[in-house]
Amino acid sequence: MGRIAVLTSGGDAPGMNAAARALTRKGIALGFEIWGVRRGYRGLMEEDLVPLGPREVGDVLQRGGTMLGTARAEEFKTPAGQKRALEALEKYRIEGLVVIGGDGSLHGAQALHEQGVRTIGIPATIDNDIPGTEIAIGVDTALNTVVEAINKLRDTAASHERTFVIETMGRDCGYLALMAGLAGGAEAILIPEAPFDLKEVARRVLRSHRAGKKHSFIVVSEGIRQHLELRPFQSVGEYVGAYIADETGLEVRVTVLGHVQRGGAPTAFDRLLATRFGVAAAQALQEGKSGRMLALQRGEIVSLPLKEALQGRRELDLELLELAYLLSG
Repeated sequence: MGRIAVLTSGGDAPGMNAAARALTRKGIALGFEIWGVRRGYRGLMEEDLVPLGPREVGDVLQRGGTMLGTARAEEFKTPAGQKRALEALEKYRIEGLVVIGGDGSLHGAQALHEQGVRTIGIPATIDNDIPGTEIAIGVDTALNTVVEAINKLRDTAASHERTFVIETMGRDCGYLALMAGLAGGAEAILIPEAPFDLKEVARRVLRSHRAGKKHSFIVVSEGIRQHLELRPFQSVGEYVGAYIADETGLEVRVTVLGHVQRGGAPTAFDRLLATRFGVAAAQALQEGKSGRMLALQRGEIVSLPLKEALQGRRELDLELLELAYLLSG
């Protein structure tokens, strides 16, 4: 192959730039010409491609977000949109495409693979909801961001003797809330993968308060919205906070972390993981592989068929939820 391209799609995740950097420099070392697609699949359909060299990917290792940009592209899900993307790849003589992104982005890579494009997927999403890999790019940074927020909120919670509800991202996966709640010493963690009873959560908080505990933390995943009857524009955290306040009579504050979880410089772990993924992607294309997703399994980088990697639902270790309750008492 002569030319390969890279795009970042879906929600940005810290470490995407490190992956693009490693892919570019390793690809050049292998004799490839590297092109970057700006604004994800939308940019691909609009032929927004630029050549990438060592200098274009310089000084990006420590940057969050994605230097290539990302955008929603509903049209790409249609046959007409995919046809436009295929025409752009043919026009630029792109013989291999690396897609860095989450579940939807990787399904797009699978769709192109089925139409004859050599594709390699790199999982990058703070939700960590891709079942084929133990962890995706961006998860570690986001997790540290949430834990840092809990640490800071604990200072003010202790000063004012308040209960705090902290809402994390996670769409349909509670990984971020579970791990942050465990690492941050939360009294309760609400995730979509496990049943919960808000009345019991309120009783738990009240028991802790009566036992002399001056502040409590409840970490909730945005993914539990499907189990709540939310008012228009009401967040999951606001709903839970209002419920706990009504049931206990305690002073409750709600913090919705939102997109702050996506930003910031990637941690050393995310930089190293992204670098390993980028190098492995270039090597996979050199070996003629296609329709594969790179994954971290037991410390090793492996590749799986995209179709297989994206099947099913990521399973969480719910024993960690029980452990969190035990340790927070």
